[in-house]
Amino acid sequence: AVSTRAFFFFFLYLFYQQHIMVYRRYVEVGRVVLINRGVNEGKLAVVVDVIDVNRVLVDGPTTGVRRGAVNFKSINLTDFTVDIPLHSKSPRVGKAFSEAEIQSKWENTAWFKTRQQRVTRANLTDFERFVVKVNRQKRSKLIKKTLKK
Repeated sequence: AVSTRAFFFFFLYLFYQQHIMVYRRYVEVGRVVLINRGVNEGKLAVVVDVIDVNRVLVDGPTTGVRRGAVNFKSINLTDFTVDIPLHSKSPRVGKAFSEAEIQSKWENTAWFKTRQQRVTRANLTDFERFVVKVNRQKRSKLIKKTLKK
């Protein structure tokens, strides 16, 4: 004994569920990307043009990325966008990047902090890794001691 109204809202719900966009980051002109391979690994760049299905033209004058084609497999899309027209020249891209304060916004993200932590840990010497281990053991003992009280 379910009403017709309930069926209507149920089907309306199913209809809208099918049409909700899953992705929030799109490859578009002005999208800020993180390069994850090659010479510019770990640097931010801005998409200036989409060349074809596999490549984009990126430019990062303020981050040290030279203008050039990059494969989609070599970039990660970020949440940030810059308002630039298609085929913008480097000075205009750099100005828009600076005005939007993308670098400072990027440095406040958890993604950046995690990458920095990995880089720091990868560059530790053997003794520094030992010191980290000993400090972790001391912290663990202190936590166990306080929890027993």
